[in-house]
Amino acid sequence: MALFRRGGKDSAPDDAVETEVEESPVVDDEPDDDAVPTVSAPVQRTGGPWDASQVDDDLPRVDLGAILLPGVQGMELRMEIDKATDVVSAASILLDGSSLQVQAFAAPRTEGIWDEIRAEIAESVTQQGGSADDLPGPFGRELLARLPIRTPEGRTGHRPARFVGADGPRWFVRGVITGRAAVDPAAATALEQLFAGIVVVRGQDARPPRDLLTLRLPGPGTPNLQSAEPVTDQDQPAAPDFDPMTRGPEITEIR
Repeated sequence: MALFRRGGKDSAPDDAVETEVEESPVVDDEPDDDAVPTVSAPVQRTGGPWDASQVDDDLPRVDLGAILLPGVQGMELRMEIDKATDVVSAASILLDGSSLQVQAFAAPRTEGIWDEIRAEIAESVTQQGGSADDLPGPFGRELLARLPIRTPEGRTGHRPARFVGADGPRWFVRGVITGRAAVDPAAATALEQLFAGIVVVRGQDARPPRDLLTLRLPGPGTPNLQSAEPVTDQDQPAAPDFDPMTRGPEITEIR
């Protein structure tokens, strides 16, 4: 389900960044990064996620490269790998039956892109037979989507998902919350706090807007993490070809 594409005039269609959503309950029914625009004020963070230059706390975080992820007792961390490129494409956190998938992207120097991205996600979801409501949330505007799926019984159903986003200085981080936390505010608290504690390490290299920032697997010396072998999900439910549930190989870490 191509929800938005990477920046750059020469980007081909197969460069689309796909949103991959963890399984949750079913309900039937641009210019170069260094170009400086003449409008829009620079993005200022007043709450998390944070830029690396803004954080001096001692909160323990797992180093995933572009993302420093807070560690939460009982969470399971899955690093999603693009089978075609063997590149780590996203991190997914499973906690108490819900999940949060996070990715970080380059963004223009002086303006945010979440408003534009949110509109593109909503359009894509509705074009494929789902629905998306633009609502206020703890990180600003967010989308509550109902993603169309095919149930094992062959019926058409919908799977709820929350799309949250945060614009930072020259970066954008996006989260997708699924499972009970997508519809139950009480169940969402832990994952929202985790998202708010993310630190983005953008780096100084020039990147086109929407370019995926580099993630890496946590180091073997990371405390309180048990390493696991790579796994490939084989048993996905039948779904249309835009199914956001499709995932590639994963490295699973259990905290």
